[in-house]
Amino acid sequence: MTKQESPMRAKGRAMRRKLAGDAYIDKLDKEVYTDPIMEKFAELTQEVIFGQLWTRPGLDLKTRALATLVSDASTGRTTELKVHLRFARNHGWTEDELVETLLHLLGYIGAPLVREAVIAATETFAEMRSEAG
Repeated sequence: MTKQESPMRAKGRAMRRKLAGDAYIDKLDKEVYTDPIMEKFAELTQEVIFGQLWTRPGLDLKTRALATLVSDASTGRTTELKVHLRFARNHGWTEDELVETLLHLLGYIGAPLVREAVIAATETFAEMRSEAG
C-alpha cells in the first residue's frame, strides 16, 4: 500500500481474505492487481463490494456466497464464478450442493450457461483439492 488506506478498504480487504483464504488472495494480488489500473479497480471493489456489501447485516456469508454464484452463472460470468465458488466452498457449501444449485438453474437460464458454470465448478473444485494436497 503506497497511500493511506481507508477504514472501509481495510474492512473489505479483511473480508476478501476471510472469503477466499490468504493463499488465494496472495496469488490474485500478485497475478492480477499489480498494474496501476487494476489497483484502482481493487481499491474500489475492496471498499464497496467487500467493505460494504459483504459486511452488511441480514445475511450470513454462506448465503451471500450462494446468491453471488447464482448471479455469476446466470449472467455467464465464468471467471468470477470460479472465485465465488471458492467463497461458497470456504463457507460451508459442499461440492454436491453447489453443483445441484447450478443444475437447478437449467430450467431458468438455459443449458449453455449451466454447462459453462458446471465446467467452471469442475475446474475450480479440482484446483481446490489439488491445493489442499
